[in-house]
Amino acid sequence: MEYDYLVVGAGLFGAVFAQEAGKKGKKVLVVDRRSHVGGNIYTREVAGIQVHEYGAHIFHTSDEEVWNYINRFAVFNRYTNSPVARYGEELYNLPFNMNTFHAMWGVKTPEEAQAKIEAQIREAGIGEPKNLEEQAISLVGRDIYEKLVKGYTEKQWGRRASELPAFIIRRLPVRFVYDNNYFNDAYQGIPIGGYTQIIEKMLDMDGIEVRLETDFLKEREKLQDLAGCIVYTGMIDAYYDYCFGELEYRSLRFETQVLETENYQGNAVVNYTEYEIPYTRIIEHKHFEFQCQNGKRNPRTVITKEYPHVWSHGDEPYYPLNDEKNNSRYERYRARAEREKTVIFGGRLGLYRYFDMHQVVKAALELSHQAF
Repeated sequence: MEYDYLVVGAGLFGAVFAQEAGKKGKKVLVVDRRSHVGGNIYTREVAGIQVHEYGAHIFHTSDEEVWNYINRFAVFNRYTNSPVARYGEELYNLPFNMNTFHAMWGVKTPEEAQAKIEAQIREAGIGEPKNLEEQAISLVGRDIYEKLVKGYTEKQWGRRASELPAFIIRRLPVRFVYDNNYFNDAYQGIPIGGYTQIIEKMLDMDGIEVRLETDFLKEREKLQDLAGCIVYTGMIDAYYDYCFGELEYRSLRFETQVLETENYQGNAVVNYTEYEIPYTRIIEHKHFEFQCQNGKRNPRTVITKEYPHVWSHGDEPYYPLNDEKNNSRYERYRARAEREKTVIFGGRLGLYRYFDMHQVVKAALELSHQAF
């Protein structure tokens, strides 16, 4: 064998595993079908601005070990995720907090806000929620649901909320404090200079070889015999040639523009919650690195509109549809994968689960600790 490990996918999971293997003196070959490393956290510079090519990524965690680990590869700023929701001409802070409730009803105290929500829940009279719409109303009342949940969710999933299962929204964050911080984690930020540098540094060491524009599934016969073990971070159903049927995903389409204006929307993320507007949010990338603050001036800006759509072959699979049908199908793939002696599945596509970045790092570190 030429290599100890063949890592399929140069995203965060694959890079962390390869880095840890390299530190243990293992020889690793990393392949990726794309022309760049980084997977979905890939960033590139456009007009002097780091653009999140595959959607906004904010690193957040309460795990000190994970935070210290990722900070070895980049300097993180103090970015706090505070998205804004736009419904018609109305603007609301997210997550739902006292600023949201004041803008919606004019209430000023937590007691007033809580009473308003509880009254709407009682008025709805929903016992056992039968779908997402009923689940959401039973959690936050009709006003918040209609303006801030319904349209956005229906665009995201491509189905009416009354047709979606209730379990998709098990809970909705409701905070009776004036705090727009979306995450509760102890650590949060964005790497100054983008995410791509992190992956490049992880893979830049003796013993690790990277081959881009290399599709493992198309070159499987040649590649799989090069290493003693394969760490596969692609789609598990594709690896098995869809023998139990296709797993379903939601995909995204991005429309990115360079604008000749210094500041387009004043916030990194603005959600558009009306169903009639086809995109779910607009990202203005310069605000991730405070390029309109502290005397920093860039006369141009870069925005990205994010359009959800049904996944089909050739599209990027972003969100696993973890409903009963797909989870049952995945269990058959998982059972087959557990019988493998020389293949390990990891990451969002390999495990058919949505992961935040800190969870990806944690899982890859745990796998590496088990492997060596």
